[in-house]
Amino acid sequence: MSEAAVEKALDQKMNTVPFKMVGRDVSVYYGEKRALFDVNLDVRENTVTALIGPSGCGKSTFLRTLNRMNDTIENCRVTGKITLDEDDIYDLSIDVVELRARVGMVFQKPNPFPKSIYDNVSYGPRIHGLARTKAELDAVVETSLQKAGLWNEVKDRLHEPGTGLSGGQQQRLCIARAVAVSPEVILMDEPCSALDPIATAKVEELIHELRANFTIVIVTHSMQQAARVSQRTAMFHLGNLVEENDTDKMFTNPDDQRTQDYIMGRFG
Repeated sequence: MSEAAVEKALDQKMNTVPFKMVGRDVSVYYGEKRALFDVNLDVRENTVTALIGPSGCGKSTFLRTLNRMNDTIENCRVTGKITLDEDDIYDLSIDVVELRARVGMVFQKPNPFPKSIYDNVSYGPRIHGLARTKAELDAVVETSLQKAGLWNEVKDRLHEPGTGLSGGQQQRLCIARAVAVSPEVILMDEPCSALDPIATAKVEELIHELRANFTIVIVTHSMQQAARVSQRTAMFHLGNLVEENDTDKMFTNPDDQRTQDYIMGRFG
């Protein structure tokens, strides 16, 4: 089979993957300042979607609209429509706490709670009533730490502070904390920017493994990371979505010159 035929087959396969979240005409305002302009972006199920673009382009702003983290910012206003499994997440009937359990988030800087490793992971399942007994909670903690690739490193120190772990381990603990409540989508806002290359490689490997069970949207400033971990890539510039496509195509034959210029390092 020729390279073009393989590429076409992969495109057709990706096009059959259902959408998990859909954004239509999404705009974000901070007071009078408009940060996002009518963004239309589909997030495919069990797929890693990377959001790229220069600093201040709106990629993190868009990411935060997907679990309403912008609600916590004074004078922030979101217009347009975003759906999760066809439910409008900005509908007045939506419970934001429940939404954030379904759409978890991992931040740029590891932020473990000032609690034990065990309590960091068990906190979410406990407050959401996902574990009724100590045995069930133990099982959730172990499973979550295994999914985060951390269990073997911490199983003998579960009651030590999570803040005592290395930076890379702390970030994987935050990922374990996110997956412990069985989310459907995991948002990651530059999760490796504070990590060394070895810890970054572990997190990237983890992202690849998590895709089997979760839909992932990642903001990254690293072109190489976007190319390594994602199947879809969306390019933002000055608050606009420039284009979105299969990652391989975006990095080899983008449709928009601005994408080409950014990937080649001509700005950003």
